[in-house]
Amino acid sequence: MDLNRYVASLQESLAIAARAGGDEAEELAARLAAPLDSALRLVLLEALSAAADEITREIAPGSVEVRLRAGEPDFVVTPPPAEEEFEAVVPIGGSELDARDTEDGGTARLNLRLPETLKQRIEEAAGAEGLSLNAWLVRAANAELHSRSRPGLSRPVGGDRYTGWVR
Repeated sequence: MDLNRYVASLQESLAIAARAGGDEAEELAARLAAPLDSALRLVLLEALSAAADEITREIAPGSVEVRLRAGEPDFVVTPPPAEEEFEAVVPIGGSELDARDTEDGGTARLNLRLPETLKQRIEEAAGAEGLSLNAWLVRAANAELHSRSRPGLSRPVGGDRYTGWVR
């Protein structure tokens, strides 16, 4: 997405508004136009990022991300899986549930008792990611099982800690 036309439009609007104030105001607007360029771009990027967050909440478990490429925003859209797929396959960090987890294609019901404070924290985390409580728990359980199935990798406990060999 090219921000140049939006920045130019806003600078033009500033110049038009300054004409009403006379020569002195026009000169001031001309001097302010260049320094405001980066501030305008930053505000536009913040607005695009906020919009992407709102859209992500609406289309969860799909997502919209804003990435900068050569100083210009680029959108990456990950559509939500079809409804029947979502029950069987939940994307996690680019991976999916193991095939053995989805072979029968069915789901199982589980009664889970949690301390009230833990349940509230999980609901908040799920809400922040735009997921249902169930989808968040499925994702968390799969992430834990996935990390355990990768030999040689240890999960950090209480912070970012990595183990392994480096050459």
